[in-house]
Amino acid sequence: MAKVELKKPIVDEISAVIKDAQTVVLVDYRGLTVEQDTILRKQLREAGVGYKVYKNTFMNFAFKGTDCEGLTDLLEGPSAMATCDTDATAAARVLCKFAKTVPALEIKGGVVEGTVYDAKGIEQISNIPSREELLSRLLGSMQSPVTNFARVLKQIAEKDGEAAPAEAETAEAPAEA
Repeated sequence: MAKVELKKPIVDEISAVIKDAQTVVLVDYRGLTVEQDTILRKQLREAGVGYKVYKNTFMNFAFKGTDCEGLTDLLEGPSAMATCDTDATAAARVLCKFAKTVPALEIKGGVVEGTVYDAKGIEQISNIPSREELLSRLLGSMQSPVTNFARVLKQIAEKDGEAAPAEAETAEAPAEA
C-alpha cells in the first residue's frame, strides 16, 4: 500500500470537518502540560467545539480550495485545529479565555464564517457573546417596553381604585349629617 493511500483518509477527515464548520481556529499548543491540555479539551467539548491535532501537511492538503486556504501560511510548528459548526464564536471564546490563563497556548489565526482572521481578529471575535446570549438580550430588550407599560397601567388602575372609594366616602359623609 502506498503512503498516499494511507494519508488520504486523514485528509478526507479534515476536509469533512472543515466543510460544515462555521469556525476553524489554529493554535500552537507547545508548552501545555498534559493536565492543561486535558482541561482545555474538556472546556472545548462542553462548548460543542471539536479539537484535534493533525500534521501540517495533512491540513495543508485539506485546506486547498476551501475558505481555510488562507490559513496555510500559519501551518508552521505544531498545530491543533478547533472547529465548531453550531456557534461561530464558541471556539474563539474558549481558546482565548484559556490562553489568558495559560500563556503557553498561542492562537495562530482562524476562519469564521468564510473570513480569514489573524490572532488579533480571533481575539476580537472571542468578545462577541454566543448566539443564545444575543437572542436573550434581544428578547429582553423587546419585552422591556411592554413590561414597563403594563406596570404603568397597573399603577394607574391601583391609584384610580384607591381614589374612587375615598371619593365615595366623602360624598356619602355629608348626606348622613
